Amino acid sequence: MRDPEAPSDELASDGGPIDLAPWLAQVESLIAAHRCGPGRYARWRTPGFGRQLEPNPYGAADAANLFYTLGGMPPEPAERTAIIDALRDFQDPETGWFHEPTHHEIHTTAHCLAALELFDAGPRHRLTALAGLEAPGALEAFLDGLAWRDDPWHASHRGAGVYAARVLAGEASEAFRQRYFAWLAREIDPDTGLWRRGCVAPPYPWGVSRFPHLAGTFHYLFNLEHARQPHPAPAALVDTCLELLATDPYPLGRGIGFAEIDWVYCLSRALAQSSHRAPEARAALRAFAVRYTRFLLELDLDRDDGAADLHRLFGAVCALAELQRVLPGQLVSRRPLRLVLDRRPFI
Repeated sequence: MRDPEAPSDELASDGGPIDLAPWLAQVESLIAAHRCGPGRYARWRTPGFGRQLEPNPYGAADAANLFYTLGGMPPEPAERTAIIDALRDFQDPETGWFHEPTHHEIHTTAHCLAALELFDAGPRHRLTALAGLEAPGALEAFLDGLAWRDDPWHASHRGAGVYAARVLAGEASEAFRQRYFAWLAREIDPDTGLWRRGCVAPPYPWGVSRFPHLAGTFHYLFNLEHARQPHPAPAALVDTCLELLATDPYPLGRGIGFAEIDWVYCLSRALAQSSHRAPEARAALRAFAVRYTRFLLELDLDRDDGAADLHRLFGAVCALAELQRVLPGQLVSRRPLRLVLDRRPFI
């Protein structure tokens, strides 16, 4: 790793380009370290409570996601076929679910189907467990029943996952899609740009941070973006993102995971739909890019626990991909990073 005390142009804070290539080369090496065999990848490479060091749905899915993001899908047809087969082997033929102990089955299912889409592939079995949501009122009842106030972050895995999974499996009717987006349009909180209205004000059962509500909103926003649907209150979401960065206690930009892509994506995509506070928002994104890349470049990836988890590592690379897109010329890589959400929904 680079000596953090040594001067480096890659850590320039004056608006100069930041070179990500050495760090991304380390990420490529980490992917290889998770490979257990043809198409098979472990999610973790260090032991810990509940960790599986053998092939895992998130290992295979996030290896594929990282290959795509870094711009280099496996060139060998045999390896591509092996990844597809490995992912499909995790599916329950009776329900259509994909299972993994750290996430709800809706999240795991949507995540695996999203990875299969990168190979223009689909599931082996139908999603019979979700078929009932086509019935009149069933989708709305499902969304109404989520923990919008008490656990919006985890609840969004389900609320976004039901749409993404059914769309990716080719099982969502046009009526289902229209009902989904109509519900989201009705339930936006107009003052914050967050979902769901009536549920985003404090007090919060987890503490004082509003970030779980933003993280939940991110999951619905990428479904809207994929379907080319507008956010109902983009200016309010810009305000929320800027306020959160300035005042919220959540430790944004100080770890490897998904929180950073949540914030960056919400601000950048809201900014694309509204000129509200545009100079301030772009300045915030530039400053955050410098701060977060400095943090990442100074990490010892061989020792960092977040980097030992292929799923969390994928989240960090997603944030860099979106920052590179929204800040042309500021983040440099050997190949342009490609955010998977610009191809299909769900992470």
